[in-house]
Amino acid sequence: MRSTILRHDSATGGTTTRTTTKAITRTRTETATEAERRTTDHGSVECAGPQAARRSDGRDAVVFELCSGLFASMPRTDQRVKAIHYVRGLLGAEGRKSIRNIATLLGGDAAEQSLHHFISSSTWDWTPVRRALAQHIERMAPPQAYVVHPMIIPKAGETSVGVERRFVPELGQVINAQQAVGVWAAAEDWSSPLHWRLHLTSRWLEDENRRAQASIPESTVQESLAQCSVEAYLGMIRGSGLPIRPLVMDARNADVLTTVHRLRAAGTPWLLRVDPSVRLTVLEPTFPRRGASMTAQQIMSTAWHMRRPDPRRPGAGPAGQAGPPGQPAHLRAVRRPGSLVSISATLTADTRRPVGRPGDRPEELLLLGVTDTGQWPAELWLTDLTALRPAELTQLIRLTHRVDRDLTEVADQVGIRDFSGRSFNGWHRHATLASAAHAIALLSGRPQVRRGVADEPLDLTDPTYPEGRGRGYLTDLGDRPDLAS
Repeated sequence: MRSTILRHDSATGGTTTRTTTKAITRTRTETATEAERRTTDHGSVECAGPQAARRSDGRDAVVFELCSGLFASMPRTDQRVKAIHYVRGLLGAEGRKSIRNIATLLGGDAAEQSLHHFISSSTWDWTPVRRALAQHIERMAPPQAYVVHPMIIPKAGETSVGVERRFVPELGQVINAQQAVGVWAAAEDWSSPLHWRLHLTSRWLEDENRRAQASIPESTVQESLAQCSVEAYLGMIRGSGLPIRPLVMDARNADVLTTVHRLRAAGTPWLLRVDPSVRLTVLEPTFPRRGASMTAQQIMSTAWHMRRPDPRRPGAGPAGQAGPPGQPAHLRAVRRPGSLVSISATLTADTRRPVGRPGDRPEELLLLGVTDTGQWPAELWLTDLTALRPAELTQLIRLTHRVDRDLTEVADQVGIRDFSGRSFNGWHRHATLASAAHAIALLSGRPQVRRGVADEPLDLTDPTYPEGRGRGYLTDLGDRPDLAS
């Protein structure tokens, strides 16, 4: 069996949560004093904005501390100053975070014209800024995983880059919107966006007039939303110097085999939500149809009736009743929210590929069935993290809900969807600075950001996990997933 082991990064992987919390919650007096000294010493940031934009609650110091390194790649002093102005405006402007509202906070019409040029027409590159942001987050609060998360941006007009009529499954309707994909660093009690990619269709890429008006780069090619999601992640990790961490992504509308191959080539461990129609070949030794190709839904329907040992409730069925005649006493029939089943399997398409090098064989994976609603299964996940326990895999799955909350409670509050310009470059510059504002909101302790974490969280970079912990497992997690063995 191939066991996926996440490499421990000597520079960052050994950081404990207790140390991270201490780093994040340094006294405001110390940080503010340091910021004041730096502001005096460095003319590049002495124009940090008018008094109306300054805060006395400690955030101003965090703005300086983060931005002084984040914007170091910008070639000119005035660009670095405007970047700080813009981030302050995203954090402090009332209502929609448009350039006009930000300029009102910072100084009126002249500021509006200056900031508009800085976002839409300037020459600074957002790529090194995003890389610096990812590295800063890694130092301050190492994440458990990266979560790729789609974002719909409703629009009233038709001129913003990428906007068109789109069907949104979550809403069950067609709306006029942009579609973007974000890559988030995530842990149990926080998440922060690091990288963004716009999904552009042929309507924009094959129309030379639209393409020119939006200044879409020649290197931008048409891709599916699933391809856009994978490329967003790969674009973030290329040359980033970040340690290896699991990727968590919804791949229900993706070609799973192609997606898996791309992630394998990048050396990335992964956890993908998959469609019930995905075909797998079961490897589980006790499975009735071992070696047969079945859909994920068929596998889970069969597996539900295979009661596996529950170390907490030996010899009992529901409500303490014995199982059916002939059924071993250790098998049970509990069916309620919080259940999880994992089955060893491999992608059927993998088994049909020609063998390349001697020793090549299909990769052993885990198919997970999860429910929090009573419906079985509510979600189907596929992963190559075969060495992790079910509780640890469940924790990774729940990071998607963490990102959902933080997108609404933090990112939307700093205007991640509020850019109203037309250009491709302008959208990316705004998204980059909004991501910086999100990180500042996180690190300065905004009320809606829950930063409390356990003293000893699961360290998924620990290379000491034994093989096979997650194989062939059925349990009822209930409200205590931490109790699963």
